[in-house]
Amino acid sequence: GGDNAPHEVIPFPRMSEFADELRVRGAGAGIGLQMQSIPSAFAERFATVLSGLGQVGDCSPLVHRLREVKSAWEIEQMRLAAEIQLTMFEAIAEVGCEGATELELSAAAEAISRAAGFGGNINLRRFPMQCDRAVVVAGRAGGIPSFFDAAIGGTGPHPGVGMGTGFNKIKPGEPVLVDILHAHRGYLIDMTRMFSLGSLDAVWQERLEDMLAVKEVVVDVLDQGKTCSQAWQEGHALAVEMGHGDHLMGQQPDQTNFLGHSLGLELDESPVVAAGFDRPLELGGTMAIEPKVVYAEGSIGSEDTWVRGERGMEPLSADGAFPWHHQW
Repeated sequence: GGDNAPHEVIPFPRMSEFADELRVRGAGAGIGLQMQSIPSAFAERFATVLSGLGQVGDCSPLVHRLREVKSAWEIEQMRLAAEIQLTMFEAIAEVGCEGATELELSAAAEAISRAAGFGGNINLRRFPMQCDRAVVVAGRAGGIPSFFDAAIGGTGPHPGVGMGTGFNKIKPGEPVLVDILHAHRGYLIDMTRMFSLGSLDAVWQERLEDMLAVKEVVVDVLDQGKTCSQAWQEGHALAVEMGHGDHLMGQQPDQTNFLGHSLGLELDESPVVAAGFDRPLELGGTMAIEPKVVYAEGSIGSEDTWVRGERGMEPLSADGAFPWHHQW
């Protein structure tokens, strides 16, 4: 902010003058576009306009890899986001009651987020992925899949928004999963906690304890500098051993095959705790680790955002500062 921006900001020229403007400023060896993040018609238009500067290439992999390692300033923005996020969960803890809807709980959290400066958009790099900043699913709503590549779907408020928070009401003894994002200056923080009106049955409590154990395994593997695919293998193996193989991160045939995702300016950054990511989380990498199990009658699990630093894996979101399960 302020007047110390590293780049000069100028008005966008006419498209017919764009290539010349870039040439004056030193461009001449070809232009890179994030082809994986923009519509083809948009890319083709700019490629045609800029063709005089040389071959137009896809710079998406370069940008993605650059974003994997956060600077100290970027990590500080995520810490500040986490402070606001904690108050969002505290608001839900205050307003939850029998008959309250998922949307009413979400609204209590979102009011805090907006007042703190949240801009209203969650950025994702993959088209056509989109999601809300607060997902609250009560009881059976937590067992409904959606188009979104995540463990938790939900009903949404109407078919035009077919995922996430809806008009389902809080009932005694049912698990209520709350997955909240907040962004400070564009930098995202992600956290999930469980709520219930009264106590949960022992089977739900056991499932939560199992997911916390899976989380510890994933964190430990990443802490050792092992690959993200190894973290997936060991976390998945433990979940299968505990009897959750058909319910980990969704129900068949709608399971998602990951246990954590990197995030920063975008929610779906790389690397991912999944098969095929045969490299470690780099120092300065930030990862939301979110083992969850999904059943027809609901879902349960936990999530925190972590950074891998010189001293190992460190939580950026609340971790133990907010209970894994809050009882209204």
